[in-house]
Amino acid sequence: MKNKEFAPAYVLSLKRRLQEMNRMLLCVAFFILHSSFFISPVLAQSVQATIDPIEMLIGEQAKVTLTVQGADDAQVVWPQLKPRQMLVPGVEVIASHTSVPSQTSKVMTIILTSFDGNLYHLPPFTVKVNGKDVKSNELALKVVEVEVDTTQMNAFFGPKDVQDNPFQWSDWSLPFWLSVLVLVLLAVGYWLYLRLRDNKPIITHIKIVRRLLPHQKAMKEIEQIKADKMVTSENQKEYYTKLTETLRKYIEERYGFSAMEMTSSEIIERLMAQSDQQSLDELRQLFTTADLVKFAKYSTMINENDSNLVSAIDFINQTKLENQPTEEVQKPVLSAADQRSQKERRVLKAVIWAIGVVTALLFCYVVYSVWQLVN
Repeated sequence: MKNKEFAPAYVLSLKRRLQEMNRMLLCVAFFILHSSFFISPVLAQSVQATIDPIEMLIGEQAKVTLTVQGADDAQVVWPQLKPRQMLVPGVEVIASHTSVPSQTSKVMTIILTSFDGNLYHLPPFTVKVNGKDVKSNELALKVVEVEVDTTQMNAFFGPKDVQDNPFQWSDWSLPFWLSVLVLVLLAVGYWLYLRLRDNKPIITHIKIVRRLLPHQKAMKEIEQIKADKMVTSENQKEYYTKLTETLRKYIEERYGFSAMEMTSSEIIERLMAQSDQQSLDELRQLFTTADLVKFAKYSTMINENDSNLVSAIDFINQTKLENQPTEEVQKPVLSAADQRSQKERRVLKAVIWAIGVVTALLFCYVVYSVWQLVN
């Protein structure tokens, strides 16, 4: 009876234990699957850092490669490293660049160098992946100094001088030809300057001159006739021609009509209403005698010549006006040749100024080009 009662109870207990074990196995399996679903993206987005080589001589370069493993749609922000930036004291960044991403990874390359022999510990690099900071593994870099055998002093050489670059005509051709052009422009400008200097200057300034009155001019010319002793000269035609021309000029300036183009009788008729009758009779006698001498080869006596000269002087003194201005502003009148010369001078000055400006600019450019080539 006891065995029969114990068997069913043992079986029931064993069934309960099996059921509990099945439940536990299901929970563990579900937990593992659930954890792998959330953890796999993090594991897939790890950052792996490698360095090549891990040991180098002073001044050589080492390449650090950062690799982000993960989906191709991951947003990656690399660390910002600038050239000549010290990654750690003694290790300097030369350059950094990223490569074209693939479907499974994204890569960044960093070039490092060092000039101090030591074993350097490189801290982890921080990369932002999908907005989260992910750190790489740590690295080490050993920089080995060059061993120098101080016992072999003859094997050492001092510093070398700065070596000059080889001469290349293509670098100097432009400054050379521009220098030649500057010399040519200087020669042309100097030649034009000589032409401008040798050309006589044109008087263009305004000057004030003393103006003689009509009777003063006439008396001056009569005094010249006396000085030339034309009264007693055998050439009576020349004497009377000079004397009548003097009177005609005086009458034209004094009375304002063209006496030089009129006959003797026409002049007397114009003067009838303006002059004394006695002076006109003497003037008429003078013009008549002059016409006879010039056109009819009439010969006069010396006393007759003196009398006609006195009559001319008396006519001038009786009809002269002394209240006219004795000074006037006289402006020079340029001839056609002088005007052309003036234009040529202006053109020469403009050309010389233009050549001077161009030459100065070219000279400055040549000096700057030579300075750039030398330095």
